[in-house]
Formats: sequence, structure tokens, C-alpha cells
Amino acid sequence: MLTKRKAIPSARIERWLGAERAERLSAHMKGWYGPPINLRDLPGSVWLGGDGDYCGDFDRGFFDSAEDAFGRLLRRESDKWRRALHPDILAQYASVGFASISDALSRASSGNRQLLNGAIAKSGPTGVGNVCSSLWRVGTMPAAGAAGSAAPGGRALTKATTGAMAFNNVSTDTLHLTGADFAANVINNSLMLYDRIFDVAKTMNSTATESVTGVPTRYQSTTASAADYAGGNFLFIEVGGTALAATAHNWTTCLYRNQAGTDAQTLPSVTGASGAIVDRFDMPANTWFCPLASGDSGVMDLNQMQCSAAVATGAVNFVIGHSIGIMCFPVISSMLPFDWLTNRNQAPRIFDDAALALFELPKPATTATTYSGMIYATSAAP
Repeated sequence: MLTKRKAIPSARIERWLGAERAERLSAHMKGWYGPPINLRDLPGSVWLGGDGDYCGDFDRGFFDSAEDAFGRLLRRESDKWRRALHPDILAQYASVGFASISDALSRASSGNRQLLNGAIAKSGPTGVGNVCSSLWRVGTMPAAGAAGSAAPGGRALTKATTGAMAFNNVSTDTLHLTGADFAANVINNSLMLYDRIFDVAKTMNSTATESVTGVPTRYQSTTASAADYAGGNFLFIEVGGTALAATAHNWTTCLYRNQAGTDAQTLPSVTGASGAIVDRFDMPANTWFCPLASGDSGVMDLNQMQCSAAVATGAVNFVIGHSIGIMCFPVISSMLPFDWLTNRNQAPRIFDDAALALFELPKPATTATTYSGMIYATSAAP
């Protein structure tokens, strides 16, 4: 379970990220029903909660912006940067899965570290302002993923599914994210790294209900303290490789099983986008997750899908994901260091066979964005 975190003054976050970026990130979280999500590129331990407030520990933003700090970083070696982290912060955040930070660093340097997918390069689609875009179907590394399987079965994804990041399983569920170096060629975009645990294709030219019988294989526990707790599993609706016809429609009478295992919960109606372009989320602006019934905090699996209108052409996937963290890019075309090791929960677990993927949070501009870099993981196995 995540413990309560202290509020961080918004002025310091705005000074570090810039007021526009900070406000946009906060707006992304309005109505979020799951646990707070970590901002992976901020020093210390900064989280965004469901009310859009920043909380945790953050010892920056008193005087400098991220760009100021990054300029200094480029003039120093990485070991000097690590020593510059406040010692109290390093001592406070005992890592998850490792005996200590030094233990994790030792393991990384002794052959227990691997690059997820070797390297990552994604050329994103042209987007819509303030709307999410999926990177699932675009290349080049990992290769472009395919549409979800047809209902009722759908598809439980794994690392072997084309489109997911490749990695080696180690001793059962002992692999942890420990860092990344990533760049974007458009300023102020943000990426969500998530585990794509299930997807299913929806028939668009129909108003009939469609049953879904397939279930995910990860994050299926009803125990709130479990590492694979279903709380925080979210649902989104993505357009596939064919744009939707210009037809007004809503996603309504969609049913799911919640984090407590209660079946046939009704998803609040979600407004789709007439003529939605490929790869965008077929959801309202500034939205990256579907709302759930009052009191629910996660989706274990789907029971039923339905559209209010027959949309003559188009492809749509219903996707269940589990968030890992957010990477934002206040500096463009420069490799930014993202630190999972000294943030809490440090070194989040990668479950065996996880289907790690990326999507763009609501975009500040429509420009197609190229992302490239590396993500590092280290085994905590003895």
C-alpha cells in the first residue's frame, strides 16, 4: 500500500517544469481513481494524485528550472551528479527489491542489468491538441503492434506480443526498472510507460452489445497490499489503423469486473470523437482513462462493449493497462536521465512476460513526435 505523502508547493514544481507543463500534468490527473503515479524525471520522489496535486519529496525548484539543472548536468560526469543528490534523500528511500541503492548499483555493474528492447525508437503519429495518442502501432523499435484480437476472446498480451518491449525474464518477478535515458524532438510532450495487459477489437458498424470473455494474466489480485493488485488498472479506447467515420457516438452500457472482483459494473458513458483519426484515443480531450463506477479503483477484466451508434468504418481497441510512470520532456532533442532507482517506489517491478508499451498523454500540439532512448532494468535475485 502507498502511504500518504506531503504536499509539494506548486510554485516549486512550476519553476522546475515551467508553469504550462506543470499545469497540464496536473490537469491530466483530474478524476484519476487509482494510486498516485510517479513522475520519473523529477529528482526526489514526486507523485501526481487523483486530485491533480503534487505530493512527495522534492528538494528542487527553489531557484532553478529543469533546463538550468540539465545544463549543469551536461558539464558533469554521471557519478558527480549522483553524489550531488541530497544524502538525506538517498538514505530515506530504501529501494524496493534491493538491499540498498549501492546493492542495486553493484548488481547492475556485475551483469544483472539489461536494456529493455536493446533500444527504443518511436515515430509518433500526428495528433490532436489535448488528446492522447497511442504509440502501439508505430515503429520502429519495438516493431509496430497489431490490433487486439476479436471479441469475445480478446488478447492477454505478453512480452512476446509484437509491439511490446523485449527483455529476459529472470528469477520469478525479480526484475526492476532502474533508469532510462530518453529524448523527444517536441517540447512539453509527456509519455506514459505502462503494462498493456489486455486488448480486444470492437466491431464499429454495430450498436449490439459484444461480450468479452478473455481475461488478463497480470494485475489480477483483489488484495490491496499485493504487488499484482488490480487497483490502478485502467481502461482506454484507442483508434487502430483505420480512422472512424464522421459519426457522433458514445461508449455506453460497457461492463467490467472491478478491483474487488465484483462483476458487471457499468462503465459511465464515454463520449467518442466523430471522425477520430488513427492512433488517437477515442475519448474526450484531456482524458487518458475511462471513468469507473463510483468507489471503483481498477478494472480486472471486461464483460461487455457497446457503441451508441453504428460507425460505418473504423477500427477501435479496448485496452486495459497498468501505469508504470510518466516521463515528461521540458527540454527537446536532448537525452534526459530518468531515475527509477532513487525515486519511490524505487525500481518498480517488471512482472515476467510484461507487455511494456508507451502512449502520449494529452498533447500540447498536433506535431508528430519522435522519441528515442534506452530503458534499464536490473535483477534483484540473490
